[in-house]
Parts: sequence; structure tokens; C-alpha cells
Amino acid sequence: MTDPAVSGRAPSPRPSGRRSRGIAALVRDHRTGWLVGSCALVFVLLGAASVYAGAAVGAPRAAPAPSASASPSATPSAAPSRPVPAAIPTPSRLRTCSIADLAADPRLAQFSGVVLKADTGETLFDRSAATPARTGSVLKLLTAAAAVNVLGPDYRLSTRVYAGAQPGTIALVGGGDATVSRLGAGQESFYQGAPKLSDLAAQTLRAWRQQHPGEKISHLVLDSTYWDPDDNWDPTWPRTEQTIGYQPEVTALQVDGDRADPTKSTSPRSTDPIGRAGQFFLEALHAADTTGVLASDVAVTQGAADSTAVQLGEVDSQPVATLIDQMLIVSDNTIAEMLARVVSKQEGMDGSSASLQGAITQGLQAYGIPTAGITIIDGSGESANNAVAPAYVAQLLVKILHRDQNLGVLYDGLPVAGRTGSLASRFTGPNAVARGHVVAKTGWIDTAYTLAGVVDAEDGTQLTFAFYAIGDDVQDNAKIALDTLATGVYTCGDNLANT
Repeated sequence: MTDPAVSGRAPSPRPSGRRSRGIAALVRDHRTGWLVGSCALVFVLLGAASVYAGAAVGAPRAAPAPSASASPSATPSAAPSRPVPAAIPTPSRLRTCSIADLAADPRLAQFSGVVLKADTGETLFDRSAATPARTGSVLKLLTAAAAVNVLGPDYRLSTRVYAGAQPGTIALVGGGDATVSRLGAGQESFYQGAPKLSDLAAQTLRAWRQQHPGEKISHLVLDSTYWDPDDNWDPTWPRTEQTIGYQPEVTALQVDGDRADPTKSTSPRSTDPIGRAGQFFLEALHAADTTGVLASDVAVTQGAADSTAVQLGEVDSQPVATLIDQMLIVSDNTIAEMLARVVSKQEGMDGSSASLQGAITQGLQAYGIPTAGITIIDGSGESANNAVAPAYVAQLLVKILHRDQNLGVLYDGLPVAGRTGSLASRFTGPNAVARGHVVAKTGWIDTAYTLAGVVDAEDGTQLTFAFYAIGDDVQDNAKIALDTLATGVYTCGDNLANT
């Protein structure tokens, strides 16, 4: 018998005189023992059940018995492990603000577009965004991005004068700077701060007098061979763009973008920009000639300068960063086409219109966004045959917003809704709430209206977007529908849903 003092239990009451007290009495007198025994029995039964269940459901099959030749001490192969499920992705937050009805506006014709969250790249809204389509002047974003990469923001385009191989001959050589101006000192052309022909003329006469004392200038050669001067107009461009004044012929030598009025953005262009450049330079030479260096009758022809000739003068454009700003703010086609051709030349191509597909896409490679499917016909977006997916434009805008690789130059040149450039008069009425909060590139051709840029949303979220309204019957009122759509993005912010 166990000593109660050792067991810690009080002694059991002594049995009564009856020989049999029944099961209840036994349980009462030996409560702990019965409890332990019951638990043991349950454990055994549960263990057996689990073994049976494991054998019946999902358990691996037993490995085959080792052959008679196997070593008794060989370790049996481990049972194959169960497959481990992949990590469950973090669910996206539930968004409830919709612009689906705005995107279905019939004024947008065949609409495609996308909205990205700029800090993560997450797509918040998508309507056929991966499909390349005509861009209008939104294409200028690609031209500018290629120029910043290939040329650099500080690159300058030059217009030079050389002494000719023949006596009395000088050559005016264009290097793609269409901004050089015929206006005199103290006067500003449409391109504020542009170089002046008057400065180039003064340099030329001064150098000529030093190098050719007593000899008169009797022949002026106009050299526009930096690229083929006959490759100056894409057949998909309507000629009305030239006569109304949106687009000049694309020649490497021209003055004031070949505008009839050098102070106006939109001004009729001529059919002979090279000849007009020569006329204006000859006028500048006469104005600067105080010592009779010029012959009374100077012959003017077109051709190529002597490659070994001595330089007499040079004027340089403003830096590419400034040219891009001037191009984007008012959507200037002239600078866009010049930059595209110069990019081609600097990449070792021939500056032709046919080279622009390779030149621009090659210039965009540094930004790490795949360019497959992009079609480039020109630098300005005038052609309806240009094709870029809205998704590409929105991804490029993320890098522009973050100022990657000098792309901040582009962001600084974008028009601001209701404030500057081609957006100064837009975002009116109910859309005025987004004024100052949308910076974007506008686009327009006969069959497309486009808008692509950055939204600083009402909730503080930064979003990039690209919206295209395309169709043979699309009209000017598509601009209002695009503004309304962008305003919807501003209002929704991070709560924008792809519904």
C-alpha cells in the first residue's frame, strides 16, 4: 500500500461489510485510475483510426520490400514529399471609382487607353492598351526621348558658312537647325533665343576680308545635303499642312521654319525653303557689308560645299533641351522633324524618312521598354500610319515623370491643363477642377485626337495615362471628351477601378 503522505492523496474510506459494491462504487473509490485508463483507451482508439485514415486517404504507398540481394544495412529510400503550394499572391486592393462610362462616350469614336499608377507601374485601367494605333502629335514624346538619349540635352545644331573651292565662292551649309532666324538684333522670332542670320553674315564677311583681301564674294552655294533635299515630304501628309502653316518641307537648310511670318506658330510655308534661306542670307550679307566685299550681282545655286573648305562662320541652335521644350509646349512639327532626321544622322544612318523607323526605335532602347510593334513614319505624328500602343506611351511617361536618364527635360516641356501651351484653353466647365493637375501632350490629325500625360490626382496619387480617340468621323469635340476622361482619372486617383 502506498503511503498517503507520499502519494499526496487522502486515504480511501474503508470498505463496508458488503462483499460487492458494484461498478459505480469502484469508479468512485478509484476515480483517478479509471480516468487514466479511459484516456489511454481513447488515445489507442484515435491512433488506430488515424492510421487507418492515413492508409486510406492521401497516404504515400509503401515502398517495395528490398530484394534478397540488398544489404540488410541499406537505408530505405525516403517516401516522396507532398507538393508544396506556391505562395499566395498579395491581393490587390478593392477599387470602386469608375471611368468606364466616360470612356464609352461616342465622341471618342474607337477608344483605346490606359492608366498606370506611377510609383508601382500597376495598370488601373485598360482598354485595348496593348494595340498599336495612330498617335497624332503624342508621337513627339518618342521623338524627344530618342533625341535626349542619342544627342543629349546639351547638343546644338549648327549652320555654317565655308569658303568655296572656286574664287569668290562661299557655301551656306544647313545642319538641320530650322530655328535660325532672319530677324535682326533685338527682334525675337517664334523660337525665342534663336540664332540669327545677321550674326552669321557678320562673321562671314569679317573672315572673308581676312582670308581673301581684295577679293569679292560673287557666288553663294546653298548646301542642304546633310540629308537628301528631295526627301522632304511624306506622301501621307496632306499638303494643306504646308499651305495653312503647320508643317514645312523637311530640308536641312531653312530659316524660321520657313514661315511667312517668323513670329507666328502657324504661318504658311513655301515650296522652296532652301531657296528662301539663301535669299534671306544674301539680304543679311548686304546689310552687314560696309566695305564692299559683295559683288554687285551674286549668283545663288544649290549644291554641296567643298569638303576641304575653310570655315568662315557658324551659329548654333539652342540646346536640344530647349528645342524639346519649344516643340512640346505648342506641338511644333518643324522641330520634331528636324530632331528625328538629326537623330538618324548621329546614329550613322542617312537621315532619310525611311530611316526613322530604325533611328527612333533604336534611340528608345536605352529606356528598357520593348518597342516591338511600334511603327514610325515621321517625327511629328502627322502621318496616320504611325502606330504606338497606349501602354508604351504610358510606360514611357512613368520614366519621364521620374526624370530617368535626362527625361525630365520632356516633363518640363509638357503643357499644363488650363495654364500653358496647347492645353491653355482646355479643361473648362466641370473639367476645370483638374486645371493645374494634368500635364500632357496633345495630339490631333484628321482621324485621331489623343492625349497622354501625368495626373496629380485629388488624393495625391500620381498616375500616367494615354488616351486615343480614333475614327474617320472623329471630330473636334473629342478633345472635350478626352479632357473629361482625364478629369475622371484626377477625381478617382488610387481608387480608379478597371470596370
